[in-house]
Amino acid sequence: MLHGKTAVITGSTSGIGLGIAGALAAQGADIVLNGYGDAGEIAELQKSLSRSHNVRVVYNQADMSSAAEIAALVNEVTAELGHIDILVNNAGIQFTAPVKDFPDDKWDAIIAINLSAAFHAIKAVLPQMLARNWGRIINTASTHGLVGSAEKAAYVAAKHGVVGLTKVVALETARTGVTCNAICPGWVLTPLVQKQIENRAEREGVSPQQSKSELLAEKQPSHEFATIEQLGALAVFMCSDAAAQIRGSAVPVDGGWVAQ
Repeated sequence: MLHGKTAVITGSTSGIGLGIAGALAAQGADIVLNGYGDAGEIAELQKSLSRSHNVRVVYNQADMSSAAEIAALVNEVTAELGHIDILVNNAGIQFTAPVKDFPDDKWDAIIAINLSAAFHAIKAVLPQMLARNWGRIINTASTHGLVGSAEKAAYVAAKHGVVGLTKVVALETARTGVTCNAICPGWVLTPLVQKQIENRAEREGVSPQQSKSELLAEKQPSHEFATIEQLGALAVFMCSDAAAQIRGSAVPVDGGWVAQ
């Protein structure tokens, strides 16, 4: 379905971003990976994706906290692959603490990477999408873009901002072939969430398995994690012709979290 398209997925060397990259590659899209990690492991990821799906896979190590590096990423990828058709803003970091104790530098970093990076990337790539009258912008928000949780001030603020940004871009492109939507995962067992589970287990003196069960029971009525594969399939659907009139939506994949 996506043969001849190029997809940039930020924060895609692991977790949700890598899962989305694999799902888009399986539909024939050339892939641009971005994120941190061991250079050798990233090179193997490139080879594996390329071999498995017969697509081009490149890596760009742009720092998502830098507007200049994001603009350079778009310019470099466009020069190398010809165009960018799909942008998935997925890069994200997390830190938890009460507002009164929240470090200023952590606030600034989370807003920069989880929110501002999406704005800068959309701004950089939108002109060429509009010129071709086709594009798909998918923002990885979160259930925390729709509801709040204690001790996550920066993350919740950033993800609410992503949902708002998604709506504005969708309205500004409403009469074009470019769409903009957000995916709002609940608990997904990624390295980011695994770290939260381990920190909680240590803090409360319980096993990681008990910590995991309690985490799900608090928020996610299904008591099941959403899977990376499910999120990848949703991203593919958002790129399809069937989703052409889905614009400005924030789609929860959260086991009923926001239905409560």
